[in-house]
Amino acid sequence: MKNSNDDNKSRNSLSQAIWRWHFYAGMIFAPFLLILAITGGIYLFKPQIESFIYKEHYYIQDKGQKMLPSEQLEEVKNTYPQSEITRFRPGVETNRSSEVGVLVDDQSSTVYVNPYNGDIVGKLADEDRFMVQVERLHGELMAGIFGDLLVELAVCWGLILLITGMYIWWPRHRKGVIRRIRLRLNRGKRSFWRDIHSVTAFCMSIGIAFLILTGLPWTGFWGQQLQKIGVITDTGIPAAVWGEKPTSIVPDEPTDGKVSPISIDEVVQIADSRDVNPGYDVYFPEGPKGVYTVQVFLPKSVNETTLHIDQYNGEVLGDYRYQEYGLLGKGITTGYTLHIGSEFGLINQVLGLIVCMGIVVIVITGLIMWWKRKPSNTLGAPPQPKNVKIVKGVIVIVVILSILFPLVGASLLLVLLLDWLVMRRIPRVKHWVG
Repeated sequence: MKNSNDDNKSRNSLSQAIWRWHFYAGMIFAPFLLILAITGGIYLFKPQIESFIYKEHYYIQDKGQKMLPSEQLEEVKNTYPQSEITRFRPGVETNRSSEVGVLVDDQSSTVYVNPYNGDIVGKLADEDRFMVQVERLHGELMAGIFGDLLVELAVCWGLILLITGMYIWWPRHRKGVIRRIRLRLNRGKRSFWRDIHSVTAFCMSIGIAFLILTGLPWTGFWGQQLQKIGVITDTGIPAAVWGEKPTSIVPDEPTDGKVSPISIDEVVQIADSRDVNPGYDVYFPEGPKGVYTVQVFLPKSVNETTLHIDQYNGEVLGDYRYQEYGLLGKGITTGYTLHIGSEFGLINQVLGLIVCMGIVVIVITGLIMWWKRKPSNTLGAPPQPKNVKIVKGVIVIVVILSILFPLVGASLLLVLLLDWLVMRRIPRVKHWVG
């Protein structure tokens, strides 16, 4: 017969081990999660922010008959004769300018054209746009591939923080849940900060988990593996949407030696005739075998469309709609539009902002709790459990997490090596870390 004291000791040892994980993960990744929450909260309102910052570029007076797309591009070529035109977007609304993507000296820019009179409204370097910088900070910490992997690692550990925190907080009895979802104002500052930390995390747990899981498919390593699974199982987004484009059939050269592609006017007519949602971009062919590509991704996932058009005869070589995506592809796409707040407009944005603000509160209160309880001469980590069975159980959990999130496994291996090579061999470091 089991001794109740032994059960309590085992439970306490497991809680101690999980608390230790929670502590170290929080200390390492709190700054990154704070950056992701702040930049994510800003990015949710990209349409409103850009419309305000660039209103002189975006908005024009809708007077008269619109010029043909080819005529608008001609005005751009006259103004920027050394440029290569790469993209065209018709105005989304009657009072919006057209957008023309140009490449000048290997710098990508967008030229804004009044479609009614051909006036050049303005020009912006794509890399200098405010929201592009916010997106780079959010997606890769402005550190390229290394930053992308670091963000993925922080997000994965964010999910582990959420799970471990819920385990630590969850009461042993059901009635205790109601009792814990409240702020104890009369129990001192330490309890106050702990309650704000835990209650906010509990109330925001579903939203936080949703943001993490809908963001992971767009990370560099984990996201690529998920995309490969989608391709292998034929349940993902068709490869032709993202990279494997068809090719145009180059016709036999006529006697004068010239082969002319169809005009941008015809491409726009094809897109409109196929009911492509307004806000689409037309990307110009790359090379003699390239195709015109028409794409629209936002705001709603169900409107997502990709057309590939032969640049010589106007034949539609591929027409890919959201309805034709596999189950995984639909989940990834809808998850993304919900993640960035475009699927349901303002309500979606506000709900996303509340969750981002909740993450900020959780991170800051966690750091305050640590600072208030930390001894002056140590890091203040929770003590290490001594129950061997519990340690074995933790190893099993580590293996499972490493399979689900390979970067988590790699980071744990790095920590173990650091622990073995440095922390255990230098008494001062060992004492300070705990």
